[in-house]
Amino acid sequence: MRAVIVPAAGEAFELVDREIPDPGPGAVRIEVEACGICHSDAFVKEGTYPGISYPRVPGHEIAGRIDAVGEDVDRLGVGDRVGVGWHGGHCFTCDPCRRGDFQQCENGEITGLTYDGGYAEYATVPAEAVAAIPETLDAVDAAPLLCAGVTTFNALRNTDARPGDLVAVQGIGGLGHLGVQYAHAAGFETVALSRSGDKESLATELGADHFIDTTEHDPAQRLQELGGASVVLATAPASEAISSVVGGLGTDGSVVVVGVPEDPVEVSAQQLVGARSGLEGWASGHARDSQDTLEFSALRDVTPEIETYPLTDVEAAYERMLANEARFRVVLEPGAD
Repeated sequence: MRAVIVPAAGEAFELVDREIPDPGPGAVRIEVEACGICHSDAFVKEGTYPGISYPRVPGHEIAGRIDAVGEDVDRLGVGDRVGVGWHGGHCFTCDPCRRGDFQQCENGEITGLTYDGGYAEYATVPAEAVAAIPETLDAVDAAPLLCAGVTTFNALRNTDARPGDLVAVQGIGGLGHLGVQYAHAAGFETVALSRSGDKESLATELGADHFIDTTEHDPAQRLQELGGASVVLATAPASEAISSVVGGLGTDGSVVVVGVPEDPVEVSAQQLVGARSGLEGWASGHARDSQDTLEFSALRDVTPEIETYPLTDVEAAYERMLANEARFRVVLEPGAD
């Protein structure tokens, strides 16, 4: 098979030929039809995540079909359409796992980071990391939903917001353009916040009821004029932008951070106390969360805006993602010429 590897931290991608791997006990082999390129793949490329062994095949947005099943796998079979996200498996025995909180597993695997991922024609993964993909979703659309999709969908559905509540999405990019769609589909009064005024028409097409150009208006003031937000989903990793929306929360509202900035987020305790509001974070989800995301996306026709590339163009595709030039998710198709 063909695979893209990172030979060592900080080195360029290499397209290599490898033996097709066999799935071990409790694992399946996926013939990869699509694999998204995510900003978190920089952890592998640059070696900034502890404990990575090289060479490593990156990629944690895998969509394809099972073509081989290892021993002790009962619920999955050859031909099943499946996907795998960031959550690459769990131990079942630590305290979080025993409580059913697999996302917080103390010994969790990470697809494309602790084992080889989807920048390849085949990938083997633990069976518990696999989510079913509805037949109505194309593989290239399903792949980003296994990362950006589950992150935004799962964060929103785990808030206290109810249909009709004011929910804002800060940043209309790789995460935010999906967040707006999910907020609209869930029945929220949806506000799009962006520093790019030219994204207003796109935000409206995606389902936003209101658009706030944060270079022209104080987002907190505008949100208060709309009644105060129950939730602000912070998707753009910019500390100042996140700080600027806290004052726009209504009573018991929350800013939920899913796009992680490098710098600390400064928050006024007085604002939090006065509105009984909060600032919190959310991290993607496990395989069942991913499957819920895919099923909801198919039901409500939520799809990412994507650019596709063959494995041979991986360097250009990765750099386009890294420079924020893509609109909005970049997807590799290993089977493409």
